[in-house]
Amino acid sequence: MTQRRVDDEADNFPEWVDRVQANVAGEVRRRRKEMGWSAQELADRCEQLGHPIPRNVIANMESGRRAGLPLVDVLVLAAALETYPACLIFPVGYVEETQELPFQSLVPTWDALRRFSGEQEVFGRDLGLVPDFEAHTSLVRTALAALDEEEQARFAAKTATSRAQQEEAERKRTEYADQAISAKYKLRHLRRDLLDDGAIPPDLPPALHDVDPPEWAPDTTTEERP
Repeated sequence: MTQRRVDDEADNFPEWVDRVQANVAGEVRRRRKEMGWSAQELADRCEQLGHPIPRNVIANMESGRRAGLPLVDVLVLAAALETYPACLIFPVGYVEETQELPFQSLVPTWDALRRFSGEQEVFGRDLGLVPDFEAHTSLVRTALAALDEEEQARFAAKTATSRAQQEEAERKRTEYADQAISAKYKLRHLRRDLLDDGAIPPDLPPALHDVDPPEWAPDTTTEERP
């Protein structure tokens, strides 16, 4: 097996940096032209967003003359160009292959983007609380849908023209009410687990105001909760 020399690694690292920066620069230029903007118009938009990036800096970046590319610039450029930071770093469809890390082989840009976003899990990497927040979003949708269906069934029961229709509507109302209760129960426990982990749960819509018990008020510490 041939060992990689230190010199080889030193030569490879800038190549990766250059590739990442070239991806961003190329996509910024493509997107800017797609929107019909000049470099000055893009600079003006960045300034409006609160993080000025001068026209000459944008021009130097697009031409490859800029040595560095701060993360904050990528965030603002993406917002200014009405796209996502990940789409600048991994321009799917415009760059066929890219390099995720130094010393790694080229991979399809689509695969790199999916790993970057966490959509494609990588063994051994921690997703943090992303799965919990995804579960929270799903439960909120389930609870809201069940509450809506319950209300419609309640109306149907009130306006039923026969006993059979009323009984069927009441059956559905009870079924949807149970679904809402179940989703709320799971939400409450998930939110409690998040609080116990020191995290801040997402805001709840007004229709689910009863999910959090009163003792979970914002000024209540974790130690004070039962």
